Amino acid sequence: MNVDSIKNGVVIDHITPGGGMRLYELLKLDSLDVPVALMKNVQSRKMGKKDILKIDADIPIDLDVIAFAEPGATVNIIRDGRLLEKRELTLPRRLVNVVRCLNPRCISATEQELDQIFLLTDPENKVYRCLYCETRAKK
Repeated sequence: MNVDSIKNGVVIDHITPGGGMRLYELLKLDSLDVPVALMKNVQSRKMGKKDILKIDADIPIDLDVIAFAEPGATVNIIRDGRLLEKRELTLPRRLVNVVRCLNPRCISATEQELDQIFLLTDPENKVYRCLYCETRAKK
């Protein structure tokens, strides 16, 4: 299978197999009117198999969302058909409006204007907890 190279945009590589669709949804790529390619279960020497997302547009991408959902992913910035920058991500210390608190008694569930804020409480195990009620975030 061939997918054309992109002129200007972003390639998110080294996504765990099956994780590409969730990342597509978290980044809200379905709401954009730009070409996006999601390749699933691509052969990889490093991982065995992986998913890849190609976004053929010069748009801002929330790197914190990618680092939260796929901490091992790499982000390649493409300009004029060439690799301009390759970013390896680290877990963000704070997530704002990426995931919602699952606790129905949390103030963030009743106060609609309140941001959903999660803090990285255990980097080794990639655990995020709600700022307001300390409920663990579901990946």
